[in-house]
Amino acid sequence: MTPDELFEAIAADLAPRGATTGAMFGSRALKAHGKAFACLKDDVFAVKLGDATPAHQAALALSGAQLFDPSGKHRPFKDWVAVPLAHADQWPQLAEAALGAQS
Repeated sequence: MTPDELFEAIAADLAPRGATTGAMFGSRALKAHGKAFACLKDDVFAVKLGDATPAHQAALALSGAQLFDPSGKHRPFKDWVAVPLAHADQWPQLAEAALGAQS
């Protein structure tokens, strides 16, 4: 499954809970109540989990994961974690956690 296909599957799974698709920084995003909680930038899935929460810490512990820096100018978002394609099997659970954090 490509990153785009996986993003679409995650969006479809979360739609009954009010998630919608949109854009954020020129990337595909998932939103709840008009605010982005996840996005796909190239082959990286970024999720807003809340700084220092258990879910945030667990996501950062994945190899290759890092704070999300959408501009690439060394100004990462402290609440967001960028998870590489190598952990695509974790993306659906991370999206669920990020949506839950928005509620």
